[in-house]
Amino acid sequence: MEQITDPVAEHGEGPVWMRGGLYWVDMLAGDMLALDPRTGGVTRTHLDTVAAVIRPRVSGGLVVAVENGFLLLDAEGGEERRIPVLGAGVRMNEGACDPDGRFYAGSMAWDASPGRGALYRLDPDGSVHTVLSEVTISNGLGWSPDGATAYYVDTPTGRIDAFDYDPSTGLTGRRRFAVIDDEHGRPDGLTVDREGYVWVALWGGGAVHRYAPDGRLDARLPVPAAQVTACTFGGPDLRDLYVTTSRLGLADAEPLAGAVFRQRVGVSGLPTTAFAH
Repeated sequence: MEQITDPVAEHGEGPVWMRGGLYWVDMLAGDMLALDPRTGGVTRTHLDTVAAVIRPRVSGGLVVAVENGFLLLDAEGGEERRIPVLGAGVRMNEGACDPDGRFYAGSMAWDASPGRGALYRLDPDGSVHTVLSEVTISNGLGWSPDGATAYYVDTPTGRIDAFDYDPSTGLTGRRRFAVIDDEHGRPDGLTVDREGYVWVALWGGGAVHRYAPDGRLDARLPVPAAQVTACTFGGPDLRDLYVTTSRLGLADAEPLAGAVFRQRVGVSGLPTTAFAH
């Protein structure tokens, strides 16, 4: 796996391919990072106290899950609207847009105490809906190529769960899709490829796993940093897998922790779904 940036993030997370390039967050710094494909340089833009996940908007600008809710930025980066959701002691974490362009973000307690998190959905009309409750560390979320199945991670469970998805009923029929043994790390962010295989980053495991649509482990990609946080497909043909890492909590940081890595793989990913607002 190729290292493509220096260890630029304390807690690199949420990579997304948009605007023809790679963007990700230094989550607890509240910053968005962008990779210049010509020079390999990284630019940093401060968004808020926490920048948990970012997605483009169909009208231009960004939707951001911030510490206590959602933030809409216009095409010039100015604050358009702020939608508070959470109280004290809890912050937003990972998320994604569903096939209909609604934006989901999950939460967790700052101290990761069990059951204090939830999964929320922001609709284009600005309304917020609680999708799941009693979550501990709401993490990776993605959809199958046909949009009928969603995959979701609550990290301490050690599982990837699957849901049926329908625009009118949302996420239903929760079931276990795959289980990751503790010796391989804990599941974190995920993405889905065009063949319907699920790729999940393994926090503490130094790897990304690829699971077949039937939940079978299909491949393991080693990453030269233990705290692997998330992955996404990018590049002109969406065949490059980009992987973010963290040095959070490492007393003696690994030399490459906080860098972004890339591997060319034999399948393409799915285009990023924008927030329908």
